[in-house]
Amino acid sequence: MSAEAVSHPTYGNWRRPRRPGLGPLGLIGTIGVFGGLIVVLLASLVSLLVAAVLLVPLVMVLTPLAVRTQDGRNVYQLMTLRFAWMRRKAKGAHLYVSGPLSQRPGGRFRPPGLLNRVTVSEGRDAYDRPFGVLVHPNRNLYTVVLGCEPDGGSLVDPDQVDVWVAMWGEWLARLSHEPGLRGASVVIETAPDPGTRLANEVLSRISPSAPAAARAVMEEVVQSYPSASSEMHTYITLTYGVPPNQKRDHQDVITDLAIRIPGLLSGLVGAGGGSAYPLSKERIAEVVRVAYDPAVAADVLTVRAEHGGTGLEWEDAGPAACVETVGAYHHDSGVSRSWMLTLAPRGTVRSSVLRGLLEAANGTRRKRVALLYRPIDPATSARIVEADRRSAQFMASSGRGMVQARAASEVRAVEQTAAEEASGAGLVEFSLMLTVTVDSAAELDDASVTVRNLLAASRISMRPADRMQAAAFSCTLPVGILPWEQTLIPHELQEAL
Repeated sequence: MSAEAVSHPTYGNWRRPRRPGLGPLGLIGTIGVFGGLIVVLLASLVSLLVAAVLLVPLVMVLTPLAVRTQDGRNVYQLMTLRFAWMRRKAKGAHLYVSGPLSQRPGGRFRPPGLLNRVTVSEGRDAYDRPFGVLVHPNRNLYTVVLGCEPDGGSLVDPDQVDVWVAMWGEWLARLSHEPGLRGASVVIETAPDPGTRLANEVLSRISPSAPAAARAVMEEVVQSYPSASSEMHTYITLTYGVPPNQKRDHQDVITDLAIRIPGLLSGLVGAGGGSAYPLSKERIAEVVRVAYDPAVAADVLTVRAEHGGTGLEWEDAGPAACVETVGAYHHDSGVSRSWMLTLAPRGTVRSSVLRGLLEAANGTRRKRVALLYRPIDPATSARIVEADRRSAQFMASSGRGMVQARAASEVRAVEQTAAEEASGAGLVEFSLMLTVTVDSAAELDDASVTVRNLLAASRISMRPADRMQAAAFSCTLPVGILPWEQTLIPHELQEAL
């Protein structure tokens, strides 16, 4: 390894999961092709006309399975998305009104959509710290939310950054050994600093006998500093599932989670997470409340600083009203638009590839970047790696020219993945979602331009979550919403499509 490679480490070698089947058809499409050809051949023994009549609808049914977008969706999936949107709009499901003047039972401000049936419980870990547990009764899932204050990469040696990345990789690999873990997410939220914490810290310490000039200088600093600063919060959610055949009491599950939290927090500290701690149910409710109504962010900080807490409950963390449109989500004092990952950076990247995307963006009220992880158990990881290895070797031996050169590069990548997996590394499926919140719908276009510039600098491709903005907004909140757990079609069947 050269000195240049040692001083400037690079990362990458991620691959899109290979879809089983023939080309873009998928497994179901491949079965349909071969099954249909057999039927057509048998029909041709009777009459060529009958065979032609059977062949035409077969081609019409299978062709949409072969036409796919950049992110791998076929025509049937696009049609299903549009049909579901029209159905929700016809039923009025894209509108939500809560509170005492609404028709909602109880007259409270429960979060809408995927969070409407979620409940929150609280337990205490081994250090007697309170932590909230979000219970998803429909899916029998339990979510723990952890908060941390990352050290950041400014004025840090590259060797230390490399160590942090390695420790983060070990922490992700450890998730595949967590019993019952369905998925994890890392949510980085940025927003302009309202200056509330600075004002409470500085103004309360000014001596009444201080000179007028000194008082004026400190008051000016408190007023002007927030305009050039921003606040950043990092949340990690871990979602566990209980098998349907195991009936466990909620309190037993919470006790089990309390035992695991200290070990998970220590791993985050070693990966550069700084001060890591579990979030109480009150703090979780505050995060959701501010996300739906950004205008109350300063009030929440003020009340917390003056009284040590807000007393906010989960049943009052939602918006008073929200409206979902094709390309936006209107909620209380904000308008949001979400994007979903379609293509990860190709080739090798450096550790700072997402720095611009994670930093605060000018002209936005709040911005959340959510990295979603789906750990794969070691046995399944070994099968996937070996299947990719055999497929890459077959393509390399059968191709020519440019195809053979690309296949050879693919062989080197899968060989490295196989070696790392054999040495104990974990295999994780990941994705990325982004939500930007502004004050009005007129500012969405400018925010979209800002996001496109950030994506170009980060070398990733994302598409707007059109016709599912409400669900995408919920997925970027630190509440443990996993997209693959919220679909009616099983994940294995989706991969076969």
